[in-house]
Amino acid sequence: QVQLVESGGGLVQAGGSLRLSCAASGRSYTSYDMGWFRQAPGKEREFVAARNWSGGLTRYADSVKGRFTISRDNAKNMVYLQMNSLKPEDTAVYYCAAAYLVTVQNIHQVSAWGQGTQVTVSS
Repeated sequence: QVQLVESGGGLVQAGGSLRLSCAASGRSYTSYDMGWFRQAPGKEREFVAARNWSGGLTRYADSVKGRFTISRDNAKNMVYLQMNSLKPEDTAVYYCAAAYLVTVQNIHQVSAWGQGTQVTVSS
């Protein structure tokens, strides 16, 4: 019901910032919990951040709290991830994700994935 396309990844030095964007299309976008996952080389895909479908709650992985901020603009069908104070351990492919009327934090409830965008943080 929804298709996702990420953008904004790139190469940045430690301490720098990037803003990832996820453009959504399709029906019932506002009924989806929206979030971000990442997958580093040799590791499992892990939850990063989410904002629920009603827009009232946000959730973050402990590793990014205080540094990353998720936001969404339902009028524009967009979700963003502002990443500040980036660290080399943040290097990963970042994926936008959506879950229909359930929390996207649970990877097993994800109903749509973006194609991923590479974020590389150099020391």
